[in-house]
Amino acid sequence: MSHTHHKLTSQLSEHADKIKTLKKKDPHFAKLAKRYNRNNRKIQAYESGVKATSDFHMEELKKKRLFLLDIINHILVNTDDQGNQAV
Repeated sequence: MSHTHHKLTSQLSEHADKIKTLKKKDPHFAKLAKRYNRNNRKIQAYESGVKATSDFHMEELKKKRLFLLDIINHILVNTDDQGNQAV
């Protein structure tokens, strides 16, 4: 099992400042980031053995984490440094 931490600002380190800005400025982005972090904490708990789950459930959680990361990355790529949507 992998015990790699997938913190959002670590995964998308080139956008760390923009992530902080958007979390404050954009409620939708803040909600996505919160869902990503909550899902990631669940995965970490299962991987560390604190909680038990099936392999199927773990795969579903990882797929959801990747899906959320893709959406968040798309928003970041299409947003300027002040958190404004790029035209």
